[in-house]
Amino acid sequence: MPAPYRGRFAPSPTGPLHFGSLVAALGSCLDARTRGGEWLVRMEDIDTPRNVPGAADEILRTLEAFGFAWDGEVVCQSSRRAAYGEVLEGLRAAGKVYGCACSRREIADSASHPAIDGGMVYPGICRAGLPAGRMARAWRLRVDAAELAFEDRLQGRVAQVLARDVGDFVLLRADGLFAYQLAVVVDDAWQGITDIVRGADLLASTPRQIWLQRCLGHAAPSYAHLPVATNPAGEKLSKQTKAAPLKVAEAAGELVAALRFLGQPAPAELAAAGVRDVWAWALANWSFAAVPRQRGITILETAVDRLSSP
Repeated sequence: MPAPYRGRFAPSPTGPLHFGSLVAALGSCLDARTRGGEWLVRMEDIDTPRNVPGAADEILRTLEAFGFAWDGEVVCQSSRRAAYGEVLEGLRAAGKVYGCACSRREIADSASHPAIDGGMVYPGICRAGLPAGRMARAWRLRVDAAELAFEDRLQGRVAQVLARDVGDFVLLRADGLFAYQLAVVVDDAWQGITDIVRGADLLASTPRQIWLQRCLGHAAPSYAHLPVATNPAGEKLSKQTKAAPLKVAEAAGELVAALRFLGQPAPAELAAAGVRDVWAWALANWSFAAVPRQRGITILETAVDRLSSP
């Protein structure tokens, strides 16, 4: 018998939520609620240099103002470092990770081609041991040359050859921080996450997470990668591209715009109703089959403009 559905939304506290964040939160929450599942919120604050003071609390206040309700307590990755260390030590004892002394410049100079999501494919310089006189700066997980494929509920079959497309990847960074790939896999398993609905900007990292799950003996969750919202220049909405923060005063309109972005035929006049009315319509009418299958969709600049087209 399959485990009961358990999903999650996992923002990073690097700034306020924007429309792209809302799309991911809404899609994951509606998928969970309409399937009788739980929906958790996890604060992915492990990359401490990028955290903005007060952003985590602001994110939670915004979610509440937009009508989101989550199950259980909000877990912060910064409180989970001991757990990540234990997992890394187990991988090290099993010979699945190794120390790497390479700088970014050394990797760039030795790599033959770019990695699938930026940077360069790690060429395996330290795979057989550290060069004489060098100390480990980071710890990498060994990958193999077999194709790793999975079926995404939205994007269909996704396949990578990790050795070719990424190379052995970092679990503990040179600055002493645990990498996102390790933290997210450990936490998803610990929280019993069965279904992950998130933006397609994370699609390329999913095979690495599945590989690590296999190394740890964890079952892979089901994945669905929603289209990401891009600005008219084709850039993903993010703090780096100066995406406008969500406005609580326009919550109903933003929710309707996010529903329409996700292929749901929410009536534009719902924007003049209350947040509760929007959620009532969404829960009664949500159709996962209607969500667009592309990986990115360009949006207009304002909430009012976004409502003008589904």
